[in-house]
Amino acid sequence: MDERQALLAFAALGQEHRLRVVRALVTAGPDGLAAGVLAETIGIAGNNLSFHLKELSHAGLITSRREGKSVIYSAAYAGLSDLIAFLMRDCCQGHPQVCTPAVAALAACACPTGDTAHA
Repeated sequence: MDERQALLAFAALGQEHRLRVVRALVTAGPDGLAAGVLAETIGIAGNNLSFHLKELSHAGLITSRREGKSVIYSAAYAGLSDLIAFLMRDCCQGHPQVCTPAVAALAACACPTGDTAHA
């Protein structure tokens, strides 16, 4: 991830509903959530949700796939991992104890490996 991509991702996450969407999708795991369930989960109308989903998708933070009549949204774990890696790339500067809490927090996560992109 380069700086331009990181800025796009941070801009997308810098809005309350979008941050809630990403957190809900990370919590939902690779199976994701249907758009209607997602709107209900974060407490916004479906038409407002569409705008936010477009921004998050454009930033590479979520993916979507069609299942019958439903559109299912999932966290783009590769994009989120790239963003974390961008932040941590130059961490420590010879002092590993600085990064230890962040690394430990990620290690404790039962996070999916790889991307579950279906777009």
